[in-house]
Amino acid sequence: MKVKRAAKYGFCSGVRIADLKVKRFAAAGGRGAILGQVVHNERVVEEMERLGVRTVDEITAVQEPTIVFSAHGVPPSFHENAKASGLQVLDTTCKFVYDIHRESKNALTDGFHLVFIGDPKHREVIGYTHDLDPAMYHIVSTVQEAEKIDWSKYNGIKIFYQTTLNAEDFEDVVRTIERRAEKVQRGDTICYATKENQDAARALASDPEVDAIIVIGGKKSANTKHLWEICREAKPSYLVQGSDDLDPKWFDGVSVVGLTAGSSTPDYVIDEVEQRLSTL
Repeated sequence: MKVKRAAKYGFCSGVRIADLKVKRFAAAGGRGAILGQVVHNERVVEEMERLGVRTVDEITAVQEPTIVFSAHGVPPSFHENAKASGLQVLDTTCKFVYDIHRESKNALTDGFHLVFIGDPKHREVIGYTHDLDPAMYHIVSTVQEAEKIDWSKYNGIKIFYQTTLNAEDFEDVVRTIERRAEKVQRGDTICYATKENQDAARALASDPEVDAIIVIGGKKSANTKHLWEICREAKPSYLVQGSDDLDPKWFDGVSVVGLTAGSSTPDYVIDEVEQRLSTL
């Protein structure tokens, strides 16, 4: 069976840098704990634990000298809390995430009401909103949610996107807000690596030679799930964490299988899956 990879897939620069920072820290003998998964991939988490950098859910659970903040970022107060607890901080927050933190803070200073397009339970979005008064912002992801809010009462609105999303997919949501508000600005802080991966996934799914598609990524990876949702609209598509999840029954009658991966998926996992596919 032939395997065809998407033109763009896998680790983005922000995730690659976060992964490298933690590995260098561990190689230098550093002792630390990561607040939440450093990236949303179980294989990466397992690798970090083998290097001696475990994952915790609360700052109070850190017993090591250093706390690691993940690529998704954290609320500013978490930095203060960590230092108050006597912890050193290894910050691996993605540059694009920090751009949104900075621009949203400036927008509040300029009198704007903030709107975040995304998942309120995603760690990135929690990082933006945790320290804010709920009256200062809304989080929406559907037209129905946007229609329920009276946007006309705000003098100005600034819209930001969760970086794992493609802004084009939420154009209807933003236009709903724009029709109901006096003044709306869009923050230009979308991660273009996310868009490139998604555009490449669409191209792979529309390739007439491809019979089915495998999407590789972690269970908690939002961008991987979006890739799978894009691919399944056109072809039979399967979301896996690694080669062990592959089911030979999926490939009955399949001559060419497409392969793509979320931005938190390491290169070696992608290689393992391709090698396994080539033996089927």
